[in-house]
Amino acid sequence: MSENLPLIYVSTLLVILVVAAVVILKAIIQSRLSENTFGKLQKKLKERKGTSEDYYQLGSLYLDKKLFVQSLGLFEKALKDKELPAENKALIHNAMGYAYFAQEQYDIAIRKYKDALKYFPEYVVALNNLGNVYEKKQLIAQAVEAYDQALEIEPDNKIAKRRAESLKKRLVTSDS
Repeated sequence: MSENLPLIYVSTLLVILVVAAVVILKAIIQSRLSENTFGKLQKKLKERKGTSEDYYQLGSLYLDKKLFVQSLGLFEKALKDKELPAENKALIHNAMGYAYFAQEQYDIAIRKYKDALKYFPEYVVALNNLGNVYEKKQLIAQAVEAYDQALEIEPDNKIAKRRAESLKKRLVTSDS
């Protein structure tokens, strides 16, 4: 057994290195794909007017890079499309809400999440985001209400379930 110990250690180390290499390689490939898409969209939108999908996609890439102001401008351009389906408008307003939330502009984020819900009332992600921003503003009752609405639509929603339970416990202890 003791003579096999070095072989076991080397094999284990090799497995760890292979797994790490695969994870790193996957991250590099994803990053390259994202950067290629980013460059192509920037070039396309400089040369000519793009579609609302182009603006949304580039705005989302800016969000990933935490360039919130630039993303908001692109989302505004995406919303100018009069033919845009309601669900797409909801996606864009939700993304704008996220950008404002990340900049700690909570009141504007709330407005944007509510706009998303006007276009698509069953949008669970927007309801979760709305609950989250209410939590940040210490508006616990409104946060619980948003999470409860999300749970009505999607009863197995782990985020809404966990946050609503936690907040309801806080409400009970603060009422006592």
